[in-house]
Amino acid sequence: MPRGLGMRAGANDWNVVAMNGSHKLDNPEIEGEGHSFAGGKRTGFAALAAAGGGEDFSVIDAIGGPRGVVESMLPGFVFVVLFVITNDLRMTVIVSAVIAVLQVVARLLQRQSVLGALSGLAAVAICLVWAWKSNEARNYYAFGFITNILYAALLSVSLACRVPGVGLIVEFIRSVPTSHLRQWLAQWRDDVLLYRAYRNVTLLWVALFLVRLIVQVPLYYTNHVTALGTARLLMGIPFWALAIWVSYLLIATPMRHHPRFVSQAQPQDGGDCEHGDDDDASVSDGPRS
Repeated sequence: MPRGLGMRAGANDWNVVAMNGSHKLDNPEIEGEGHSFAGGKRTGFAALAAAGGGEDFSVIDAIGGPRGVVESMLPGFVFVVLFVITNDLRMTVIVSAVIAVLQVVARLLQRQSVLGALSGLAAVAICLVWAWKSNEARNYYAFGFITNILYAALLSVSLACRVPGVGLIVEFIRSVPTSHLRQWLAQWRDDVLLYRAYRNVTLLWVALFLVRLIVQVPLYYTNHVTALGTARLLMGIPFWALAIWVSYLLIATPMRHHPRFVSQAQPQDGGDCEHGDDDDASVSDGPRS
């Protein structure tokens, strides 16, 4: 049940965070048939992949933790604030670039994983170079439009093919299909409740990308840089957090009812049979979604 920002799984410029690479599974150890994850906090869709395992689920962890949130938002926040104050694109680009580089250096000095920070730096670099070369501050946000269009299109195609994209990603994280691809697909697509949940969650993410475009593209073409930058910040981390939380609510119960988790919950010896029956009864109320 939800508890503020922390939830219990047993009882997340896709833009700002996901596409900047902040969502990663640090030092994963995948064990057993259920592919439980250990070592490092699960973030992004890796957090959703464990939704049926009875482990803690935290929205804060899923969006990269406090540091991940700061690292994802800081360059964009500095860009829009500094440009509004100075109206100096050159200075704004240089300061934003320095901040992005310092974030990577800080992780290197602390001997932490820099994969997410490096991918985030690459995304910020594309945005800054685009703005610099065009000499238009609004073009800092153009790359985000491309990624949102691309992801909305890919997820829409996945729905048309009856292989919901979010389900594909989550199940791939849970169990890499090294062989028997059809059997791997059938394992979760033939589960009506789980398939429906994945379909609804994929629709949710398509809607998120489209809403961003509907709100932000007109601001881009009318050259309202301040409003565009503000909209990008507000529809970045907050939208991601909301989407990852709702995604968890939709898939947690169907995932717990999936045969793979049910088989793992069976008692290992006769002495636990009565307890196991109680557990089965406690999750037989049907999906929350």
